[in-house]
Amino acid sequence: MEYRRLGSAGLKVSVLSFGSWVSFKNQLADDTAAACMQAAYEAGCNFFDNAEIYAMGESESIMGRVIKKLGWVRETYVISTKVFWGLSDKPNLKNTLNRKYLMQAVDGSLKRLDLDFVDLLFCHRPDPETPIEEVAHAMHDLITQGKALYWGTSEWSADQIRQAWHIADRYGWHKPQMEQPQYNLLWRDRVEKEYARLYNDIGLGTTIWSPLASGLLTGKYNNGVPADSRANLPGYEWLKEQITPTRLEKVRKLGVLAQDLGLSLPHLALAWCAKNPNVSTVITGASRVEQVHDNFKALEAVARLSPDVMKLIDEAVA
Repeated sequence: MEYRRLGSAGLKVSVLSFGSWVSFKNQLADDTAAACMQAAYEAGCNFFDNAEIYAMGESESIMGRVIKKLGWVRETYVISTKVFWGLSDKPNLKNTLNRKYLMQAVDGSLKRLDLDFVDLLFCHRPDPETPIEEVAHAMHDLITQGKALYWGTSEWSADQIRQAWHIADRYGWHKPQMEQPQYNLLWRDRVEKEYARLYNDIGLGTTIWSPLASGLLTGKYNNGVPADSRANLPGYEWLKEQITPTRLEKVRKLGVLAQDLGLSLPHLALAWCAKNPNVSTVITGASRVEQVHDNFKALEAVARLSPDVMKLIDEAVA
């Protein structure tokens, strides 16, 4: 396993990590979740990603119970959660990053995870109704209180991230350290273009999600939507809208290229994400242990992606 610094921070995270989005509760109960997390841990994974909204809090509860059951030493793993969407429709409890919500939401996450602190705390989306200064101050206070070690953002614009960083710098507060954007062979611009200056200017780290484009880059949707796929899960109808003829044609071209290289398409897609030096960690997911083992084998493919191969990949998804 390779470990990379989280941007300019001293903290190191495994280049492949494990997340609970979609799978926990929807596809995995405690026993299978424990088997998957242990398999990732034994492969060298030290970063495990979660969020308050995943399975409406139950994902955090499952992960908390699993970690306690497995008896991992706290110093050996990095855990994150994300807040914004909320678990209630009441005022100040939904789609907000106001100070009241942040303070209470983090306490709820820590209780479900059965932890004293999370290593990484993300603002899961930007909040147009709360001043960034209020958000940055609250996140600074949560770190000062010892409830989180680093804070960051997820799917914020480069301008919003830079504004939060400069406000924190002005007041001597803890600055945003990382962003969690979507990044894969079919979704590239934000990581490669919009954030390009932030990596050196403010030391931004990235914990990228959906490296397989929600399964599209496995090739399993090439001939239709399998009945047991996440695209058929309640609440994930939006995924079917992303399975377009244009995208499928790119996936088929990538599949041919992967075959020529002697790789599976998922290995090619994961290795391609890990090849980017501005990616701190690639968050993988799985609904069974065999998928975890297979995903982590993708590390062996990174060395196969020569400049010539990378050029061929670019041409396939042009």
